[in-house]
Amino acid sequence: MKRFFFLISASFIFSCVQAQHPATYDGTDERVFLLNDLEFLIDATNSLGFDEVTSPSFASQFKRRSAYQNKDYRSGESYWIRFTVEHISSEKVWLIEFYDQTIDHIEAYVPRPDGTYEKKVMGDAYPFHNRKFAHKNFEVQLYPHDPSVQHYYFRVQSHEFADIRIAFRSVDRFIYYALNEYFLFGTFYGMIMIIALYNFLVFIAIREIKNVYYIFYIISVALYAMSLDGVGFQYLWPNWPQWNDYASGICLYSVILWALVFTRRFLSTRTKAPRLDLALKVMIVVRTLVFLFELFFYPEFFAFRFIEIIPLSLIYYSGVYVLMRGYRPARYFVIAYGLLLIGFFIRTLVFFNIIALTTVSHYSLHFSFVVEMLFLTFALGDRITILKDNRDRALRRIIHQHEVNMALKDKVTRELEQKVAERTIELNSKNAELEESNERLVKQTHEINQINSVLDLDNWKLKNRIKVVLEERLLEKTMDYEEFRTLYPDSLACYRFLEELKWSGEFSCRKCGNSKHFAGAQKFARRCTRCGYNESITAFTIFHGIKFPIEKAFYIAYLAVTGKKAATLEVLSTQLEVGVNAIWGFRKKVLERMAELSELGNAVTVTKWQDIILDVEHKAYKHKPRSAQPENVS
Repeated sequence: MKRFFFLISASFIFSCVQAQHPATYDGTDERVFLLNDLEFLIDATNSLGFDEVTSPSFASQFKRRSAYQNKDYRSGESYWIRFTVEHISSEKVWLIEFYDQTIDHIEAYVPRPDGTYEKKVMGDAYPFHNRKFAHKNFEVQLYPHDPSVQHYYFRVQSHEFADIRIAFRSVDRFIYYALNEYFLFGTFYGMIMIIALYNFLVFIAIREIKNVYYIFYIISVALYAMSLDGVGFQYLWPNWPQWNDYASGICLYSVILWALVFTRRFLSTRTKAPRLDLALKVMIVVRTLVFLFELFFYPEFFAFRFIEIIPLSLIYYSGVYVLMRGYRPARYFVIAYGLLLIGFFIRTLVFFNIIALTTVSHYSLHFSFVVEMLFLTFALGDRITILKDNRDRALRRIIHQHEVNMALKDKVTRELEQKVAERTIELNSKNAELEESNERLVKQTHEINQINSVLDLDNWKLKNRIKVVLEERLLEKTMDYEEFRTLYPDSLACYRFLEELKWSGEFSCRKCGNSKHFAGAQKFARRCTRCGYNESITAFTIFHGIKFPIEKAFYIAYLAVTGKKAATLEVLSTQLEVGVNAIWGFRKKVLERMAELSELGNAVTVTKWQDIILDVEHKAYKHKPRSAQPENVS
């Protein structure tokens, strides 16, 4: 930019001298020189001193190399630059400025009016407060001279690439330029702060972790930019110059790491593109391993920033792929990283001297970051808007479906109410009929109960008469098996008969003579309350120890005692379903009992068949007078 308000009477004109013939430029406050515009020599041994390079023998070695490009820079070697200025009387103060804030070491040899040189040391390897100007760049103030041609020497050395661009400008131009530059920096970092704060508030509102990842990404971008443009060294770590060797590499790794993490989360690649999700995970691991290798073994590799085009390209491809699969929130994401790639491409063109260095090209990466962050913020907001629209559509569908359901419910309710009313009328009619039927049934039930009472009385009288008849027949010894079963149908009837026959309502313990008892271990058994003697219902009877049902034994005993002629043992066995031997054995036992009773003579008289049931001893014991029974044992 040219300014036309110089004093006509005097002007300070500078030039870059080619072949020791300085060129004069009038009417300008600023001129920027690339390294291929200057005379320089390279000291590969880093052993040359100022006295040597200024000696006549080295004068011819300072040459202008127009074919030089940034990619030809030799890291670690010393570059001696001879900058020639033609001084003309002027009231302005002039500066020589180095743009690259990452240069490790600069030795400036400034000629004084008395012909001597003043040595000034600068670089990011020294604390920031050593600088004369509190500015991110390196400036050297020129002494005023009488009209003459002066040579300024600079020794530049850096462990990584140094973009050697020298600006020759007046202090007026420097102040104007610096104020505007810092204003742009304030705008840039202010926008980053606002975007980060906005996303933090959004995270508090919606609690989505992707906003946190994005905040970390934004902060990493800010730190990386500050490490590149020197603002970080000026304001954050001015007393730790050694941090300058690591700041840009660490911050750039943080940028790529959080960009990859944010990409996976924002694009939902885990579900929408599993292969890309795996590629992003692998890229995170590989980039982390490369970072650790650079950090602990070769920090010089931090200068190779062009490898970041690989993860950025993967991120951009992931966005395009997911967008083509129909994921609408990815549209602003693709635009954002597309612009960022353009910024990296412009910086690459500047590095290779393909396009001229201007304010726009120099800060193209900063502009790209700002625009990218704005579009990513739009992408996050657009995603929320799309999700809200989807939710609203789903809610409207739910409301519509609810209205349809309510209408259907009302219709069904009305139909049900109508049917219930009809059914209620029908039920009331049925209930009336049922009540009438119930009254009739109650009346009939009462009549039936009266009839049943009469029938029960008649039935009881009839059963008693039958029982009497059967007992008479039993005594007459004319009863067959079916009639006998009427009197003794099962074992319970037989046990009750035995109970009455044995004890006749009385109990006397055989061991201690105690008359008190309680239920024994078996059914119908009795146990003495004094000595605990347990007597079963068949003990001391002819039925003790039989192996077939007692009701059948009753009939066999009846046949044996009455002398009624029966069928053969085989026929009786078939009729009773009892073995022949069992019948024969029990019959023999009955006959023996009858023989014993016959031998007793008048002691025990057999008057009916039941007389053989009890053992002779039991009968004799039972009929003993009380005095003859054994005394109770306490």
